Amino acid sequence: MPDVLTRRGLMARMAALGGATILPAPLWAQNGSHGHHHTGPGILSGEEIKLSIGHSPFKLGKRSGHAVTVNGTLPAPLIRLREGQNVRLAVTNTLDEDSSIHWHGLLLPFQMDGVPGISFPGIKPGETFVYEFPVRQSGTYWYHSHSNMQEAMGLYGAIVIDPAGVEPAPYDREHILVLSDWSFLHPHVILKKLKQQPGYFNRQKQTLSGLIQGTDQGAAERRMWAQMRMDPTDISDVTGSSYAYLVNGHDSAGNWTGLFAPGERVRLRIINASAMTNFNVRIPGLPMTVVQADGLAVQPVETDEFQIAVAETYDVIVSPNEARAFALVAEALDRSGLVRATLAPQMGAVGSIPALRDRPLLTMKDMGMVDHAAMGHGNMDHGSMKMRDKSVVPDIAYGPGVASISQSPVDRTGDRPTGLEDVPHRVLTYRDLKSLAPNPDRRAPSRRLDIHLTANMERYMWSFDGVKMSENPEPLAFRRNERVRVNLINDTMMPHPIHLHGHFFEVVTGAAGHHPMKHTVNVLPGGKVSFDLTADALGDWAFHCHMLMHMHSGMFRVVTVRHEDGGEGHGDHQAEPESSDEHGGHH
Repeated sequence: MPDVLTRRGLMARMAALGGATILPAPLWAQNGSHGHHHTGPGILSGEEIKLSIGHSPFKLGKRSGHAVTVNGTLPAPLIRLREGQNVRLAVTNTLDEDSSIHWHGLLLPFQMDGVPGISFPGIKPGETFVYEFPVRQSGTYWYHSHSNMQEAMGLYGAIVIDPAGVEPAPYDREHILVLSDWSFLHPHVILKKLKQQPGYFNRQKQTLSGLIQGTDQGAAERRMWAQMRMDPTDISDVTGSSYAYLVNGHDSAGNWTGLFAPGERVRLRIINASAMTNFNVRIPGLPMTVVQADGLAVQPVETDEFQIAVAETYDVIVSPNEARAFALVAEALDRSGLVRATLAPQMGAVGSIPALRDRPLLTMKDMGMVDHAAMGHGNMDHGSMKMRDKSVVPDIAYGPGVASISQSPVDRTGDRPTGLEDVPHRVLTYRDLKSLAPNPDRRAPSRRLDIHLTANMERYMWSFDGVKMSENPEPLAFRRNERVRVNLINDTMMPHPIHLHGHFFEVVTGAAGHHPMKHTVNVLPGGKVSFDLTADALGDWAFHCHMLMHMHSGMFRVVTVRHEDGGEGHGDHQAEPESSDEHGGHH
C-alpha cells in the first residue's frame, strides 16, 4: 500500500524544508511554452495511463500552503488522446481520504464517469481504480475530482482529444490555458464562512462616496433594494479578497507566457477549472475567433471578449501579425481581481496588466422582474416580493430554502453576460454560437420539464425546485432516446453553470438545426435557458450546478436513463447515496 501523507504530516515536512518548496507546473504549463501538438514531454498519451492523487506543497508569492495534485503537479498532467482509441487510466489514491476523478464532458459508460455514490464507490485511500472506455469524440475537455472539494485544492487537469479525421479548425500552434481560482483557505472553511455570513467575502459593497459620485445606486433605489433585503453588489460568493486567479498555475506576477511567430494561426484551448469564478476573457488589440465550445466545433465567430463560466471550455484562434506582447486577461465576474498571461514572440516580453474595471451592479432583470421603471416601483410593496404563492410555481417545494421566485424570467441567451453589458466592443453570447455540424436529432421534444434553480442566499441554501440533495429527491427520470425540452429557470440573483454528465444537449437559441451542443450551460440571474436533450446514455448521471459551494450546499440531482421497461440494460447497479450536503450529496 502506498504511503499515506496526512495534512499534518505534509505541513511538518514543509516546515522542515523551510517552506521553500514550490510545486512545479507540468512541462506543458510551464512559463515560456512553445506550444504543443499531439505528444511531447510531460503529456500523457497512449492506451495505458497512470495517475497518482496525493498531497503536494504549493507556494504562491510569499505564501505557502498545500494542494491536492495528480502526479505531483498543479494543474494535473495534460492527457492527450485520439478519437477512436481505447484508454485505460489507472488512478491511485495516496490521500488519507477517499478520492475520485470525473472526466468532464466525455461520453463513456456511466460506471466510468467517476462520481462516488452514483457511478462507482469512489477510490479508497491506498487503492487503485482503473477507468477504461473507448474515446468517442474529439475536442477540449478536462478532468477533476468529484470528492470532498479536492477540485478546489488543485485536482484538475486538461484533456485534449485529436480528431480521427480532418481538423475543422486548422492551426499552426496551440496553447492550453487552464484558468482557476486558488485560496489558502481550505474550501470547507470557505463554505463554513459563507453559511455563517453569505456576504463574508464581498469587499465591494456600496458606499457613501459611490452615492455622491453617482457610480452606485441612488438613494431611492438603495431603499427599495434594502426593503427587499437584496444586495446589488452580491455578484460572487467568493471573491478576490480570498482568491488568487491563475493561468496554468501561475498568477499575474508569474506571467505565464506562450510563444508565437507573427502570422501564425494560434489556437488557444481555454478551460475554466475554477471552483467558483466565472471569468471575462479578452486579449486587448487581438480579436478572437471562437471555433469550439465545450469540445464541439461551432461555426467560426469573431469576438473581442467572452465570459467563460465554471466548467465551460472555449477554443479560439488568434492571428497576431505584430511581433509584440499581447496580454491575455481573465477578469473575475465581479471584478475583484484578474490574472494576466502573455502571448509573445519571445521570452522577456510582458503584456500590460490593465486596471480592474468598475464592478457591476445587479438590476431588476437579474431578479427576474421587468424593468422597475416600467413597474411603477414607487407604488409597490417591495417587502412582499418573496413570492411563495404555490399557484405561481406549483412544482416547487416551498420552505426555508426558497426565498424568492422570479416573477417574469426571460430567455437571456442573447444577453451580454453580467458585467459586459456596456463594454464598447464585441461580446460573445450563446446566440452567437451555431454548431458546425447539423444537430443530430431533429425530432420535436415529446415533453417539457421545468427545473427551478432555487436558493435562500441569506442562509446559503441552494437547491433544485426547493429540494436539496440531502433531502433525497426522486431522480429525474428519462426513457432511453427520449427527446425532452428542459427549461432551467433561475430564481436566484446569481449565475449558475449547470452541468449534465454523460450527455450533450442543444441550447435552444433560435438557430434551428444548428443549436450549440454543450455539456454545461450558464443560466444568468433571473433568466431562463431551454435545452433539448436526447437521453441516449443509459445509467445514473450527476446533474448539478458547477459552482462548487452551490453543489455542496444542495444544488444537485441524479438523472437516470432507463429502457422503456425500466431496465438499465447493463447489469445491476444501485449505489447508496451519501446523505450530507456538506459532502455534496452524491458528490
